[in-house]
Amino acid sequence: MDNKITIIEGPTPNFDSVETDFIMGINGWTAGLSEGPYLYDTARTTLRTFNGGVLMERCHKAWAKKSTMFLEYRDSIGLKKEVPIVAARTIDSDSGDLLILWVRRNPEEDEETDFDLDFDDTDYDW
Repeated sequence: MDNKITIIEGPTPNFDSVETDFIMGINGWTAGLSEGPYLYDTARTTLRTFNGGVLMERCHKAWAKKSTMFLEYRDSIGLKKEVPIVAARTIDSDSGDLLILWVRRNPEEDEETDFDLDFDDTDYDW
């Protein structure tokens, strides 16, 4: 359980693609987060927390052990999802700590699925 940050309550986090931050074809330090043997999209999300320092320490301990740290949340229909965290930062604010996470997502997760459910009786021979 030390390798997960779980969102217990609140809405599904918004994931902003860092691929859209290109300036003159260079994406800065986040370009290195997308390198690897598989195709992933790197996204950023910001969460409110009461203990940002403790969560950062858990990330650092997991990464020091060469383990993957995960963000666990519920999607828009309530199913549990996990994404690997590749970078993290905490910021102190007046309303509490903000935890900024950079995560890896499959490119297919960014597309909304469009289901064409046509239950016309003429499609079947009854």
